[in-house]
Amino acid sequence: MNKNFTLLVSFILTFFISETSTAQSWEVYNTQLQLQSRLIYDEIDLLSETVRIGKRGNELSLLSNDFKPAVSLVGTEIYQYLEPWILVKGPNGIGAFHEYGQQVLPLEYEKIQTYFNMLLASKGNEYWLFQRGFNKTTYLGELDEAKITNTGLIIIRKGDEYSMPLSTNPDKTFELLSDNDGEFVLAKEPSGFGLINREGDYVLDPIIETLQHTHGNFYYGFNQDQYLLIEGNDIQSNIRYNSFHKITFENDIMLEYIHGKLRRVMEDDGILLDDVGMTKVEKVGKDLYNVYFRDEKVGLLGKKGWLVQPMLEVEEIKNGSEGLFPASSNGAFGFVNSAGTWVIPAQYAETTLFSENFAAYRNTHNWGVINSSGEQVANASWEEIKPFQKGLAIAKANGKYFLLNTFGTTLNTEGFDDIYRTTDGFFMVERSGKSGLLDSEAKEVIPTEFEGLRRERKDFVIVQKDGLTGVINETGEIIIPVAYEKILVDWANDKIFTKNSFTPTVIQIIEEPSKKNKRGA
Repeated sequence: MNKNFTLLVSFILTFFISETSTAQSWEVYNTQLQLQSRLIYDEIDLLSETVRIGKRGNELSLLSNDFKPAVSLVGTEIYQYLEPWILVKGPNGIGAFHEYGQQVLPLEYEKIQTYFNMLLASKGNEYWLFQRGFNKTTYLGELDEAKITNTGLIIIRKGDEYSMPLSTNPDKTFELLSDNDGEFVLAKEPSGFGLINREGDYVLDPIIETLQHTHGNFYYGFNQDQYLLIEGNDIQSNIRYNSFHKITFENDIMLEYIHGKLRRVMEDDGILLDDVGMTKVEKVGKDLYNVYFRDEKVGLLGKKGWLVQPMLEVEEIKNGSEGLFPASSNGAFGFVNSAGTWVIPAQYAETTLFSENFAAYRNTHNWGVINSSGEQVANASWEEIKPFQKGLAIAKANGKYFLLNTFGTTLNTEGFDDIYRTTDGFFMVERSGKSGLLDSEAKEVIPTEFEGLRRERKDFVIVQKDGLTGVINETGEIIIPVAYEKILVDWANDKIFTKNSFTPTVIQIIEEPSKKNKRGA
């Protein structure tokens, strides 16, 4: 072989090896651990059951079902995935692809808002709108503000004027267009306030003097000396309640006063409680109110009526569980029932809710446990006690965590730095920066010796040790050796991805010297 050719091949191979020496090898298995294929990518991201991203060097690709590059995503990293939109970041900004592969916005924007059939992009105070139905991008101009509402309307503001560029009357201006968590936009014109549906049409004409959103599709207003409770509707909004008596809406509490006296607790579309003698109402939770009366009684009111009947000798009643409600008297807490009777006298500085017939209580600084009869189960010697589930509670003492049973006995003699409960009753534990796993009876199934541990499902635990990743089951048996950089699992498609570094094989082509026959001696 020619010597110059040999040198040229060696140079090319050396260059190729130096360029690819950082490549990553991925092996794809099914969930029965049968090898399906091998892939060469630096990174693989599973964004959804059907959207997979591969990165090789500076090239980012949307992958096909067989994990081959199908569409180049142009950018260098995935900025965000908001189904069905893939936002991609590049040197000059953010752009967008549809998950089917179509690039719809170049990578040059600062911000992109998404909706299932449109995108709103901006650079500084300039805005562009992409509409998938028309497959086009429209320049909206220089604006002070623009947004997509949760119903898909576009609201823009320029100075003090608002408009809806996608409505049937895009040039119409408003004094206010306000989005909320309901399905209707609150609009204001010189004639008053109204409500606009997702098509951009009025379902409540703009004639209301004042109007504000309360919850969902409900609104509180005032017009022509009447207080109004209004429910939005796609065709025509309905006035659910109206009154010439004063209705206030402050701190998420709606009250009606008759002749200056508190008479009714209101809900979004009508009367929740009509009673005489009320002096004040305080909100203590979602749709929960403490109602105070002139005769010094206090009751707990819920969405469907009294949760705790008004009772004496109580200052506050909290939401409860298992038929018992934490309540305070003279600064101490105990428990009352729904009839307004003390079941456990007020004697604690603080209590938790009952769970599986047990609750935690605090005296001064430390916590203990009582049962639903008020009997002490565990002394107040704990810094923290979490609710009982399946007969066990997580408790903290001297900065360490323990598992506590319903007899007040700890199941682990040596404390952990932290304990996390899994959804099916197992416990992830940490000690000295290492993780392990306990079963539902607090028995060790995986020793506390891993830097990371994630229980994907029963008998499939992804672990990290010494910078490498593997999979073990709950008996400690190795399923996938702890020898990989990363492991990804796609249960929906029956795939397991393992990542490993590799160094390409160096191929040397050496020209052997020509052999000459020697003459015999």
